[in-house]
Amino acid sequence: MKALVLEKPAPVETNPLLLCELPLPQPREEEVLIRVKACGVCHTDLHIVEGEIPSHLLPLVPGHQIVGVVEAVGEKVKNLSPGELVGVPWLNWVCGTCRFCRERKENLCENALFTGYDVPGGYAEYVATSQEAVYKLPRGYKEEELAP
Repeated sequence: MKALVLEKPAPVETNPLLLCELPLPQPREEEVLIRVKACGVCHTDLHIVEGEIPSHLLPLVPGHQIVGVVEAVGEKVKNLSPGELVGVPWLNWVCGTCRFCRERKENLCENALFTGYDVPGGYAEYVATSQEAVYKLPRGYKEEELAP
C-alpha cells in the first residue's frame, strides 16, 4: 500500500513526508482494517511533522482525522463489519484504569495512545487500528466532509 511516512521531523517546506510502499497492515484480534477514503489535515499533524511535538514513533504514518470503509475485522471485534463507513479520531486508546479514566475523563488519560502519533495514522491507503477507536459514521455525506 502507498503511505506518506515521516522518517525524521523537519520543516514542512523541506517535504519531510515520503511517499512509500508499505506492507498491507493485518488486523490483530481486536483491530479493524480500514480502507482510507479521506483523512483530514490537522494543525497537530503539522506540529508532529515539524518536530514541535516530540516524536514517540519513527518512522510514522501521520493523520488522525480518518474516514474509511471497514475491510476486515479481527476475530474478537464486536459491532463492526466489512463494508461499514467509519471514522478514527486522535484519541486511539485509553488505559481505563488511571484516575482520569475512572472519572470518565478519558481524553486526559495518562497512558493514552494517539492516532498518527503513537500508532500509524491515515496518510495511507489502509490502517489497522483498535476497535475502540472506530466510530460508525452516517451515510449520505462525502467522505472528505466527514474527515475533519
